[in-house]
Amino acid sequence: MSLRRHAVMLSGSIGLGHDQLAAACSAALRAQGWSTEKLDLMKLLGRGADSVGSKVFRTMLSLPGLYDAFHFAALREGNRLAWLADAAARSQIVPRLRAHLDANPAELVISVFATGASAMSALAGRYPGTRHVVLCTDATPHRLWVHSHVDLYLVTSEVAERAVRRFAPQARVLVVPPPVRDDFFMPLTQSSARQQLDLPADGKCVLLTTGGWGLGPVAQAARALGDAGVHVLAVAGRNTHLEQRLRAVAARQPLVHPFGFSHRIPELMAASDLVITSSGDTCTEARVVGRPLLLLDVVQGHGRDNLQHELELGDAAVASGRAGDVVMATLSALDNAKPPSAGPARSPGGWHSALTAALATIGL
Repeated sequence: MSLRRHAVMLSGSIGLGHDQLAAACSAALRAQGWSTEKLDLMKLLGRGADSVGSKVFRTMLSLPGLYDAFHFAALREGNRLAWLADAAARSQIVPRLRAHLDANPAELVISVFATGASAMSALAGRYPGTRHVVLCTDATPHRLWVHSHVDLYLVTSEVAERAVRRFAPQARVLVVPPPVRDDFFMPLTQSSARQQLDLPADGKCVLLTTGGWGLGPVAQAARALGDAGVHVLAVAGRNTHLEQRLRAVAARQPLVHPFGFSHRIPELMAASDLVITSSGDTCTEARVVGRPLLLLDVVQGHGRDNLQHELELGDAAVASGRAGDVVMATLSALDNAKPPSAGPARSPGGWHSALTAALATIGL
């Protein structure tokens, strides 16, 4: 019988950000001898419901102002509509999550997805020996992140801590370094990365990626940047339609180098002079690798808050998603960019130690 402690990550396959956080948590725990697993709560919604949920969310993001309205009017305060949506999801997820935890007991559950926080909170009485931690990297966690029976909230800024305490003044909240997967702390040199990618050593090069969904006019921006003489490492994520469009652009503009879903992001960042992306965890990864940011204002709702926070952290500029604006902002950022650095004096051990110390405060 194994004596290893077991932890479950509650994630959700809306984009890639939640799964990346789950991976960073799992790596830190495994380094301390834990066994870990990830549950995709979108899958626990039931057959086909995950694809419907993702489609609804993507549609909301694609319509100007719609997700802004839902986020700031409903999620931020937690109005009746928000709680009804949460209850509907929870009613499907809780029975399946309960069955899984009954069969696979865990000492720790980490929710990196707001619906996970809700579902696990509802099951707290059934698992008194299980500690429940909620990890949110948003600059301003909305109301549905905060629930009763949460042992510890982990956030990445003092502003986020205050946002949690707005709804739960007595909550145990700790500010920790943003979780980053270990690969980003060991990047190649720029020259080595460019050699592997068959890129010129002295050319201007950017990484263009807007997450797993490839939000915004990525293909148009990639083509415009290529026409301006910039090598573009353009990543489509899991957006297969965007990947096809990028490959069509690359057939006409050889300075565009298309990628679909890729595990080579640390290498692509190392090769670049600038990372062009939407607000999210990619920003933290770029800072670790030591690359400046150009933020595209293409994510509504929480994306607006996160974008403002990234600008406050510095070494970042902002542009709309319009191709002409992206080109102007990119050329300006490249003219002002400092020589590539090895990134700040950080290591995966910093995040690992922070998580270990945080768990010690709740007896783990």
